[in-house]
Amino acid sequence: MPKNGKKFAAAVAQVEDRLYSLEEAIPLAQSVRFAGFDESIEMAMRLGVNPKHADQMVRGTVILPNGLGKSKRVLVVAAGEKQKEAEDAGADVVGGEEMVEKIQGGWLEFDSVIATPDMMRVVGKLGKVLGPRGMMPNPKTGTVTFEVAQAVNEIKAGKVAYRVDKAGVIHAAIGKSSFDAERLVENAQALIDSVIRAKPSAAKGKYVKSLTLASTMGPGIKIDAANIEAAAK
Repeated sequence: MPKNGKKFAAAVAQVEDRLYSLEEAIPLAQSVRFAGFDESIEMAMRLGVNPKHADQMVRGTVILPNGLGKSKRVLVVAAGEKQKEAEDAGADVVGGEEMVEKIQGGWLEFDSVIATPDMMRVVGKLGKVLGPRGMMPNPKTGTVTFEVAQAVNEIKAGKVAYRVDKAGVIHAAIGKSSFDAERLVENAQALIDSVIRAKPSAAKGKYVKSLTLASTMGPGIKIDAANIEAAAK
């Protein structure tokens, strides 16, 4: 059975077995990190929903006020003048139907995909490739739109798409460990507020069951979720 390394064990030893406030947890996650790169700070929210039921699915997008600390590579699949609009907005790769064939051939050098509605007839073929990676364009996340420039600008500014998984958990990054703690707190609160606003009417009982914060390689830090919903309203 694999054992944790000494550095990880030392980090775990600095985390008390208790619930932390968001303002306490973020500086702690930054201080116990030990990897030799600028780790992401990630949040996991366990929700009181059953995603097997369509009326309890939780998904949405939020533009983090302080961004993610990295520039996403944006692919836009469009035609005509919309290609020029995407290029002017700063999209990294722009193309039409040929991009679908390229992706089917194994090319995946992008982080986000935007498509105009008229191109979804061909982009729809990529469901099995992009779907599992969370990159399939969808009107609900603003990635199927004729407002190409706006969509590109939002993603470049730090727009995060989230979706509850089969276990009822939402995982999302809120920034880099090199950020000021205050900026990470603001990003975390923006994500929490968005998820709470996305609460399905069919969800009953406690909505935010637990909340955990961690750096990419670091230990989980439990956050007091008791007053999360009330604070966000």
